[in-house]
Order: sequence, then C-alpha cells, then structure tokens
Amino acid sequence: MDIALNTDYLTSRKSPEKYLRLAAEAGFTHLHWCHQWNTDYLYSTWEIAQYKAWLKQYGLALLDIHGSAGQEKCWYSPVEYERRSGVLLVLNRIIMQNELEGTGCIMMHAPVFHTRSMTQEAREVVQTQFEALKRSLDELCPYLEKYKTRIAIENVPNDDFSIIARVMESYPEELLGITLDSGHAHMGDARGLDFMEQHLGRLQALHLHDNNGSADQHQPPFYGTLDWERVARLVANSSYASSGRPISFELAMRNTPFFEAELETEQNEKNIRSFLSDAAERCRRVDRMYREACRKNITGL
Repeated sequence: MDIALNTDYLTSRKSPEKYLRLAAEAGFTHLHWCHQWNTDYLYSTWEIAQYKAWLKQYGLALLDIHGSAGQEKCWYSPVEYERRSGVLLVLNRIIMQNELEGTGCIMMHAPVFHTRSMTQEAREVVQTQFEALKRSLDELCPYLEKYKTRIAIENVPNDDFSIIARVMESYPEELLGITLDSGHAHMGDARGLDFMEQHLGRLQALHLHDNNGSADQHQPPFYGTLDWERVARLVANSSYASSGRPISFELAMRNTPFFEAELETEQNEKNIRSFLSDAAERCRRVDRMYREACRKNITGL
C-alpha cells in the first residue's frame, strides 16, 4: 500500500536524513518534501544529489515538493525585485523536483480573499498580489512545460477559493492545479470542502491531516473532527483519482500523545517511531476508505 508523508513531521530545518529513514521504516513509500517550505532557502546541486542518494538508500520515491512562497523572496510580492527573486525560488524547487524524479506537483501558497470580512484596503492589497502572481506564473509556465510538471495552488484557512478559481481560469490544467489541504478546509467557517467540490477537475495534490476545527494542528487522521468519509469520496471523485498517485498526508508529531514538549525538536527516537507507526495505520485506514470510494465509482455500487 503506497502512502506519502511529509518530511517535516518534526522539523523543517537541518538534515532530513533521520526523518526519511524512520518514515521508510514505518512503511511510508513516498514523500511530500516539506523542508524549508516557508523560507528563502535555495537548494544547492550538492544537497539535491545527497537527497537523491538517500531516497534510493531508503527505498522512497518523491511525490510532491511544497514550494516556498518565500519571505523576502516572494513570488506574489508587488515589489518587483522581491517578486523576481521569488520566481527564482520557485524555479529552484521545480528543478529539484525534476532531479529527484518527483511524480507530483510543486505545491504553492498564493494570495487569498477570506470568507470572513476584509477591509477595502486589505482587498486592494490582495488584488495587487494577485496581479504579481499572474506575472510570476507567466514567467514560470515555460519551465513547467520544460520539466513536465505542475504548480498546485493550496487552499488556506477561511479561503473563499476566488483567487484559486481565477487562476484556474487563466492557465491550463496541464500546468496548474489545486492542492487540497483538508485541515485548512476544516477550519474557520469550515466551508473549504464545499468550495473544493466546485473544482474537483483540477485537484492534483493533497495535504491530508486532521484537527478539531479551531487550529491548524496537522494531526493524523481520526484525532480530530474532520469527516474522513467525505474527504475520501471527494478525492475519489476528483482528477486526482485518475492520476494513479498515492494519497498524501501532511502530519505533525507535536499535537499527539507521543510528543514531549520539553524536548522540542529533539524527540526520543523511540517516540518518533511510535508516532509514525500509529500515524501509518491511521493513514492506511483513510487509504482503504479512498480505495473503496474509487471502487464504488467504477462499479456503480
């Protein structure tokens, strides 16, 4: 049973080698690369070569990379030098995806209009960011074509999907899709899954995780209150189901009983193994639900 896990289930900094090894030992087969997901970090040729060796050593395959929208290098910044630097940052991840033979997408954050009230000033800022985003996408499309990959825009908490919808209208599905973050869809007014159902034909990447509806807890399935049966049906009825790629989870150890807060990121390896073993079984349960939903779609039963 193929299942993907994020690399930063404990930390998104420093060497990922230990976390790759332990994930493989727990039975995860694919990776959602999430180290440095929100920094200005540029991966070097030497780092990428080492990661490729580790993937081979531990029998892991790369699925997706969580690209960075950046801090000072931001692909939707209205400040031109910051935007162009952000494009370079995204391109770095596209090249890394190609070098590591990833079969999924570059998952990206974008500007957002919220379902909750926004001031006119805030809406104008987002509109300016959206215009910068489109310039960046125009510059990146030739590279997406060259490397035969996609960018998949991720929904965020209280996302009304209007930016996502506008971007999907402007770019072809071969180059641009959507990342469903189930935890984000379950926060705030909890309408994210409703919005996602309107765009199932563009779903190309997954960030599956649970929470209690109040915070972005990134818990393994069945810790919180997310309707996993609905999520399984939604994905089974989407373009993701026809991709043949495994379902992918974005989990954190910190909001589970296995995490010792006083140790922060220096958790006991025994506890990490226990967390991963428990998480893998919960993920397999979701995978069985997803496969059953796919089977019903095929058979009509």
